[in-house]
Amino acid sequence: MKQQASPELKAWIIAQAQAGCRPEDVLKAMMDRGWQEDVAVAAMEESLAEHLKQQQAALAVQGLTPGQLPVGDKPLPGPLLEGSPSRIWAHDRHVDVLLTLQLPRVVVFGNFLSEQECEEMKRLADLRLSRSETVVNETGGSEVNEARTSEGMFFERGEHEVCARIEKRIEALLRWPVSHGEGLQVLRYRPGAEYKPHYDYFDPAQPGAKTILSRGGQRVGTLVMYLNSPDKGGATTFPDVGLEVAPVRGNAVFFSYDRPDPATRTLHGGAPVLEGEKWVATKWLREGVFV
Repeated sequence: MKQQASPELKAWIIAQAQAGCRPEDVLKAMMDRGWQEDVAVAAMEESLAEHLKQQQAALAVQGLTPGQLPVGDKPLPGPLLEGSPSRIWAHDRHVDVLLTLQLPRVVVFGNFLSEQECEEMKRLADLRLSRSETVVNETGGSEVNEARTSEGMFFERGEHEVCARIEKRIEALLRWPVSHGEGLQVLRYRPGAEYKPHYDYFDPAQPGAKTILSRGGQRVGTLVMYLNSPDKGGATTFPDVGLEVAPVRGNAVFFSYDRPDPATRTLHGGAPVLEGEKWVATKWLREGVFV
């Protein structure tokens, strides 16, 4: 009897894709469970095609079009790395290039912030810290979530001289306008605090997407800047590729995503702080002017 893909199997395939699993790994898992290769391949293609149609229909209901979302041929923020430079001049200082990765697109920078800038950002943020919130896709709002146990606050763009200086440096380094970015967010992670793996882009199929995307379009890049070095723990992790970036004061990690899809392999998290505290400043970059 010819095997047929059940609705449960299709739902499982979609769930694996959303979790960032590689197609070849999903295919192997199906074949290990007794699925014939041609049936497994057809089920994967059919399931993902149906899911894409559902996403497009959800966008249409919200009044959004695929043109409002970043696609592969659109420009993305990122440093100029022709010739594999070890240092890049970024507006007002040299920044070291410590590591680059193609998929996901990750670049680790050294010497991005001075010691004085790190301390000033911590001092300015300290009085305004409160329990961090996460975006609620269903409404476009935000709420406290157990997946994120840090304290945080947002600066307005250019709110302080140090913010404006860092934003101009980001603009020069990543070749992306200051206007196309959210305000700097500062986070403090106490011992045991973490941010479980997640994606920074917004799911366009969620009911709250229209509200979120109306303020500047989709997120297309993230820069995490380390304001101190915890004694133990606190790495920025990329589980899909087994990468851990150590939180070293003054360093930064940048990653971009050309579409809101797990295929970008930008699943990432903040590992629990084991000793000391971790302070970071995050800059999210949008495809359009953020208002």
